[in-house]
Amino acid sequence: MNLVIAEKPSVAQSLATVIGATARKDGYLEGNGWRVSWCVGHLAGLADADSYDSKYAKWRYDDLPILPEHWQMVVGKDKKKQFDILKKLMNAPDVTEVVNACDAGREGELIFRSVYELAGCQKPMKRLWISSMEDSAIREGFANLRPGVDYDGLRDAALCRAKADWLVGINATRLFSVLYHRTLNIGRVMSPTLALIVQREAEIDTFKPVPFYTVALELPGLTVSGERMADKAAAEQLKETCQGAAVTIKKVECKEKSEKPPALYDLTTLQRDANRLLGFTAQQTLDYLQSLYEKKLCTYPRTDSRYLTGDMADSLPVLVNLVANAMPFCKEIAITCDPHTVINDKKVTDHHAVIPTRNLKDADFSALPAGEKAVLGLVALRLLCAVAQPHIYSETVVIAACADGEFTAKGKTVKHPGWKALEDAYRAKMKDAEPKKEGAEKALPELTEGQTLSVSAAIVKEGKSCPPQHFTEVICYERGIRNRP
Repeated sequence: MNLVIAEKPSVAQSLATVIGATARKDGYLEGNGWRVSWCVGHLAGLADADSYDSKYAKWRYDDLPILPEHWQMVVGKDKKKQFDILKKLMNAPDVTEVVNACDAGREGELIFRSVYELAGCQKPMKRLWISSMEDSAIREGFANLRPGVDYDGLRDAALCRAKADWLVGINATRLFSVLYHRTLNIGRVMSPTLALIVQREAEIDTFKPVPFYTVALELPGLTVSGERMADKAAAEQLKETCQGAAVTIKKVECKEKSEKPPALYDLTTLQRDANRLLGFTAQQTLDYLQSLYEKKLCTYPRTDSRYLTGDMADSLPVLVNLVANAMPFCKEIAITCDPHTVINDKKVTDHHAVIPTRNLKDADFSALPAGEKAVLGLVALRLLCAVAQPHIYSETVVIAACADGEFTAKGKTVKHPGWKALEDAYRAKMKDAEPKKEGAEKALPELTEGQTLSVSAAIVKEGKSCPPQHFTEVICYERGIRNRP
């Protein structure tokens, strides 16, 4: 008899269905030579300080630092029942092997190992490592179970992180609370992040805006703008000089440019875009994505890779076509698929990028919560964009001279919309999901160097330098102020 332990009941149910463990028991499922149970998240964690010595129940400066010589793990009181079930199952005489089917990542590894060790289990251990909850992926994963010892380093990394959090949190919180006579929570991640926010707010409070002035000239078919000027009187003088005068085209430069498709989503970039486009917090996005994973509609969420592996190249066009047919914003848009743009084995470690699964074909989108549906739409859009053709356009830069000033205008002509056609269609479907970009470049009239044009109007535009932005989740992700998945 083999025992499979998942991280959550919903995942355990999916695994049990595939391997034929359909008989429901108290805290587990059984059948076809398998038993399947679950951990309900972290069943065990590092013990509090007073577990090492009762004197630590009171916070005192003289007791610091508290440095456990032998670390202790304890089971939460509200999770003891499930732990007892797992302990009994692990040590059952007819169980010959235990399979770790917790989430395929650092924390999932620690969740299982903590229970395995606290239960005193010494049965052979295997690892189920999958990135998708599709039935085919589950079957393939069970057909290729890996030795549990291969993931000892992953367990060690998770445990090291937990101990670091404990050491900083317990000792620093007690130290500052005792020194300042009030509870001050200090954390390894929380406190540096808070310091960055405080520093940014101080910069904003002390910021003094600096005015600047720009002269713009209206010409036939285009507007040219000068450089920023600190002196308003000089800007007004240039405006008066150019009003009704003629400008000379000094330079016309036209270049064809190409924007390659964006890479697929990892968790961080998806959280950033979901915050920017949909207003979701990082935790909301992760929760929605985790639910989509458990519903077998998306692949594993906690990934830091933005590429797929070579063995997925042949099946990718089928998946892309399936996703395109399922997404309403793809109507009347030609879909292409270049797998080579998203395949890179060297850039995939534990898990490949986040993509939809083939189960999208039969999904009932109307039954999905709004948040899950929105996140799924973003993931689908990114897959279609990532394998599409480049966005090709020509950019024209015109430099004109008037009086002692130099003025510039830029124009853009799209040659082939490529992947941006999908992005534009998605935004149109979402309507107000993202603010429209103001001042988008447009095509300029045909101009030649040495040509003169009359100025129909000259104006001075006034502006002010802006303070640093308040930290938002988008800015934090872009600057690396975040936790890794």
